Parts: sequence; C-alpha cells; structure tokens
Amino acid sequence: MDGMNGIDRREEPAREAAEIVEGNRYMVLGTADGDGVPWVSPVYFAADGLRRFLWVSKPGARHSRNLAGRAEVSIVVFDSSVPIGQGRGLYMTGVAREAAAEELIESIEVFSRQVQEHGGAAWVVDDVGPSSRHRLYRADVDHHWVLDDRDERVPFSPGR
Repeated sequence: MDGMNGIDRREEPAREAAEIVEGNRYMVLGTADGDGVPWVSPVYFAADGLRRFLWVSKPGARHSRNLAGRAEVSIVVFDSSVPIGQGRGLYMTGVAREAAAEELIESIEVFSRQVQEHGGAAWVVDDVGPSSRHRLYRADVDHHWVLDDRDERVPFSPGR
C-alpha cells in the first residue's frame, strides 16, 4: 500500500495514473531528432483521459521540430515537490504530432478549458492556426506504466 493515499498500486494503476495527471500541470516530453539525438522539454499539458495529451508550443521549438521528423515520444508526469521516497510518476510512450485542422476545434476546447481551470486565459483556434505564433500538439499514448511499492514498473491499459 502507498502510505500517502492508501492505493495498492499493483491493483489500481489506472486510478493512480489518473490522480497523477489530475494533480499536475506539466509533463516532461521526450523527443528525438532525425539522427536520434534525444531532447526533453517540460510543457504545460491538458489531458483528455489517459490516452491523449495536448499542449501548445511554437513550431520552431526544438521538441516541435523533432516531432516533424520523428513522431515517437516518451512522456512522464510527476510531482517534483514531494519529499524523497514519496514520489509517484506516470510513464508513457506514444506518437505525437501537430493537431490536424479538423481536430482543432474540439482539441483547443479541451486545452482551453483546463487552462482556464488553472487560472490561465482562454485559447481559441485562431491562437494556434497557421498564421499564429503557436500550434496545438497532441500525443496519442499507447503504453502506460506506474511504479509499485517495490519501485518496479507496472504496465497497464486505461481502457478507452
């Protein structure tokens, strides 16, 4: 059992993952360029469940440029403010890309709603369109892990 919240991580990894995502505002996004040179970036994110993660970034940012040539990503969401030995994290892999035009309305609504819940200003499609400074990106996650009480990775599928 996890002494902080009473969850047996081996039995409830999806619930723990949801708590981690709901309790944090930034994820670490791991990308690589065409030569395989890795890069990690902290980005503010909005989650649409545990399978789709959204963020806004400049298309010229290194991680955005990396995604243009290599879609595979790794993502970690965790709370860096907890005491040593009490950390929990959600580890994921998937593919990411700039959101397509036909996805923008729904996706920016999801992103904007969460931004506003966290005290930020609303985002609209024009804020992430072709002539704007930023773009909306999405990661579709295909593998998830949390750590159990023995610090072992526990894979799980959050369902649809």
